[in-house]
Amino acid sequence: MRIAAIMAKEPTGSMLRVSVSGGGCSGFQYGFDIVQTQNDDDLSIEKDGSVVLVDSVSLPFVAGSTLDFVDDLMGQSFRVANPNATAACGCGTSFSIG
Repeated sequence: MRIAAIMAKEPTGSMLRVSVSGGGCSGFQYGFDIVQTQNDDDLSIEKDGSVVLVDSVSLPFVAGSTLDFVDDLMGQSFRVANPNATAACGCGTSFSIG
């Protein structure tokens, strides 16, 4: 799993935070950060020893989504397959909800 490989290079206890904020070319944009602390309102998902956090504000925007790591002509990145998005930009980092 790619998250585990990334976290192996980070300090012990590091987690991947996935968030949504306003902006980007389609209205909302995804954020990916490595953090050391979990907030009380975070959803915590653990798989294969890696922890992914989603804050309570971002959760409705990404509910039902899957997170994948892709390596293509645009480079290496995390990609979110979001069933809530009605449109997305070409780079896959921003989206809109109708």
